[in-house]
Amino acid sequence: MSSPHPLSGTPPRSREQVAELHFMDARYKLLDLAAFLDRLERASGGDDHRIRGLRQALPLLLEKGDGRVAKILSLWSDPSAAPIEKSDTKAATGVWPGIK
Repeated sequence: MSSPHPLSGTPPRSREQVAELHFMDARYKLLDLAAFLDRLERASGGDDHRIRGLRQALPLLLEKGDGRVAKILSLWSDPSAAPIEKSDTKAATGVWPGIK
C-alpha cells in the first residue's frame, strides 16, 4: 500500500508565500545564468548545440501558465523514435545534439 503524499491535505500557498520561500534562490540562479551568458559572449568560437538549446529555452521561461519544465525538456530531447544500434557518446550533454 502506498503512502499518501506528505503535502496532501496542505492548503496551497499564495504567490506571496512562494516568493517569500523561493525568490532568493531564483534570483541567484538568474544572476548565475546571466554571468554564464556574459562569459560566453567574451569567449571565442561559435555556439554548439548546448548553447543553441539554452537560447531556445529562454523564451519559454517567460510564457504564461505552467508546464515550462516539460516544454524545455521536450525541446532538449531527441525526437527520434527509432532505437539506435549503439550509443555514440559516454556522457549525456543535456541537450540533443541535433537541435537546430
